[in-house]
Amino acid sequence: MPLNQKHPQHDGLDTNRVSNPPINSPDLDVQPFSTPGHVRDVEKQANGDRIVADKVSAFKGLGWLDRFLAVWILLAMIIGVLLGNFVPNTGPALQKGKFVGVSVPIAIGLLVMMYPILCKVKYETLHHVFRHRELWIQIAFSVFMNWIVAPFLMLGLAWAFLPDKSGLREGLILVGVARCIAMVLIWTGLAGGDSEYCAILVAVNSILQMVLFAPIALLFIKVISRAGPGVTVSYTTVATSVAVFLGIPLAAAILTRFTLRKLVSPAWYNDVFLKWVAPWSLIGLLFTILVLFASQGRQVVHQIVSVVRVAAPLLVYFGVIFFLTLLITHKLGFGYKLAATQSFTAASNNFELAIAVAVATFGADSDQALAATVGPLIEVPVLLALVYVVKWIGNKRGWKD
Repeated sequence: MPLNQKHPQHDGLDTNRVSNPPINSPDLDVQPFSTPGHVRDVEKQANGDRIVADKVSAFKGLGWLDRFLAVWILLAMIIGVLLGNFVPNTGPALQKGKFVGVSVPIAIGLLVMMYPILCKVKYETLHHVFRHRELWIQIAFSVFMNWIVAPFLMLGLAWAFLPDKSGLREGLILVGVARCIAMVLIWTGLAGGDSEYCAILVAVNSILQMVLFAPIALLFIKVISRAGPGVTVSYTTVATSVAVFLGIPLAAAILTRFTLRKLVSPAWYNDVFLKWVAPWSLIGLLFTILVLFASQGRQVVHQIVSVVRVAAPLLVYFGVIFFLTLLITHKLGFGYKLAATQSFTAASNNFELAIAVAVATFGADSDQALAATVGPLIEVPVLLALVYVVKWIGNKRGWKD
């Protein structure tokens, strides 16, 4: 049966939709002892077609740049390493000119990367948060998972996997503290989550990161981890980096959104401007990774074991925090959309911010920057796989909204 064809006995079944009816919905509910065999076969075929359609839709939901993002990131890393190793003076040249302690090329890449995704946030709807008690409960739960459970989990994994590598450990700690405000919108949409609520969480996390990132990072690195005398983590440096690399694109996005929607039209802003500006986020990410690896190409080649050691705790982190959040939300009675949104928000990290702070605080050629840079290569394929997994779980268990 073609994927885009509705079965005549199930008019409500549309396999092209991202959010499909659960397996035990009324459209597919039949009694096992009273249903003729051919009807059960039709139902089984419809269920199989829907699962296949889910997977196809999740993949087709990405543009060519998003679809093969893991490949582009890998290529950017390889090209950067090759430039750093075989083109003389590449590293020193890229480090000339500083902006808030970061080389100008890296600073440009970071700002370009953050701006487009922040333009998508519907800031004009935030006032609804104060009107509905249910939203406060959801936000409180999200804040607990994002700012208490996830950072402490990463802290524990960093110490468990890297007890002898303080630099890599501190880089992972920065990753754990940096809560996602970008790619989580993509994962939530592909999984059929609540995009509107995800946008609210993005805005909340944006504000909280301005306040909480610096003190939590300093608490974990200087107090709990007791960074040695050779490591100096300045509150001013961390706070300034957060304010610049999050504050500037956030302010620019808010100004752009309200100005263009007023001067032109909301429809033009959503249908034209956002589509035009969206790819620049991933272009900025790829450019930043290329520059970072070109700056420390020699170090990456000579520390391939360190790269693998950083990947291990990241894999464990993504799996544990995602399924832990999914389990808790299921036990609390959350609907599928909210549960998926909460899980992807908790499991996603703002590697852009972690990279910015690591580079500004420790330098582009540091182990901390290396650990933060490995993050996107692991996050993208893992969370894309989790999109398929959570959709399969939702269909299998008949998880309704």
